[in-house]
Amino acid sequence: MDLSNYLLMKHELSLIVVFLLLIFYDLFASDGAKKYYFPVACTIFLAHTVLCFFFKDDGSSFAGMYVTGPAYYTIKNILNIGVFLILLQANTWLKQPQSIIKRGEFFMLIVLTLIGMNLMVSAGNFLLFYIGLETASLPIAALVAFNKHKHESAEAGAKYIFNAIFSSAIMLFGLSFLYGAVGTLYYTDIAATIYASPLTIMAMIFMMTGLFFKISLVPFHLWAPDTYQGAPTNVTLYLSTISKGAAVFALMAILFKVFPTLSDVWVNIIWIIILVTITVGNLFALRQKNMKRFLAFSSISQAGYIMLSLFTGTQEGMAATIFYIFVYVFSNLAAFGVISAIEDKTGKVSMDDYNGLYNTNPKLALAMMIAMFSLGGIPFAAGFFSKLFVFMAAMEQGHVLLVFLAFLNTVISLYYYLLVVKAMFINKNNSPIESVNTDGYMKVSLVLSMVGIFVIGVVSCFYQYIHNVSFGIY
Repeated sequence: MDLSNYLLMKHELSLIVVFLLLIFYDLFASDGAKKYYFPVACTIFLAHTVLCFFFKDDGSSFAGMYVTGPAYYTIKNILNIGVFLILLQANTWLKQPQSIIKRGEFFMLIVLTLIGMNLMVSAGNFLLFYIGLETASLPIAALVAFNKHKHESAEAGAKYIFNAIFSSAIMLFGLSFLYGAVGTLYYTDIAATIYASPLTIMAMIFMMTGLFFKISLVPFHLWAPDTYQGAPTNVTLYLSTISKGAAVFALMAILFKVFPTLSDVWVNIIWIIILVTITVGNLFALRQKNMKRFLAFSSISQAGYIMLSLFTGTQEGMAATIFYIFVYVFSNLAAFGVISAIEDKTGKVSMDDYNGLYNTNPKLALAMMIAMFSLGGIPFAAGFFSKLFVFMAAMEQGHVLLVFLAFLNTVISLYYYLLVVKAMFINKNNSPIESVNTDGYMKVSLVLSMVGIFVIGVVSCFYQYIHNVSFGIY
């Protein structure tokens, strides 16, 4: 082992530098300098985000325990962009009197979770994968309970940590089975020696279950609505986009690099889970009036669509999955950004409160409408192309029935997404939400999200992105 092993981990090392800079600034800066903590922290993270686009290493280190390549640094760059926009949206919330003393902790916990997710994504060994998973999960529990003066936030944090512990225990149980069967934790070594047996199949199912919890796939989704509703809105956004995106990619890598010989088993399992997840998410979303619970069930349904192309086993399917995550991040950022802006100023989160929103807040209403169009898959928002690509990838592998049923669910999802649009533009309200003045950081985040939704859609339309990019995950 030499220094070159560490130099391959440029994304993680950069995040560690960001973390150290933030903690030293928070500890040693004068009271006057701490007033500028937020812009300084955002600038530091922006520098990290831009710098990571120049890190294009390909290879492995620590005897294959850590792996990187085009697919790996692509997903890490997507996560960096999403986190940066989430940080911009958090300014108003962190300025509240009860939160101002915790501004530094919020940034540092976010960076810690991102370090864990990067390790989880680049793992070539289940030991490193589990270290990354726990490094990401524990700070998220603190973030969920960040508004400890609110009962809902503390309750959400407790629910999250108990469910996370339970899912981790199941995963470790499966990992012990796997190690007992093959005698190694390295992905490539396991793939070379594993064969279908009751023990290895049980180990695989237990391993998958732990990640199904992180992605909030049915029936491991029950924690999500309560946690999303109780957590601070910016943390909810982080859970529904960044955490989910990293978990999906990690699951993708594990299935195709560790369990390819068991594909006959896990393809059938995921087929059923995708269908149930999309359907349950849509049906429960129809009943929601709280906007955060509404988007929680929407997020559950979207997780099913993300998984749709994952189990095809083709290069196009892998690219479609990463592309869907990219589009989903921008779409959810826009939707939760509007919810956060309104909640921070008025405390209102009910869908009925959004009646007549266009009359008092036309820009926020337009941003929410575009986000709903993208999440619903209406042309020519980027969400239309992300759904099109995952449908195409699944169709090419003969999953016609599943694609047809997913398409029917898309019609259902269009109905409840358009309910939000109807509330803002058509429904009358004698006491609509007053005009909300958002700060510059929130405006930048929403504008970038809108640009992302439209630009990605246009690029997808003209350049057929999904067929021209090779990510090399295998």
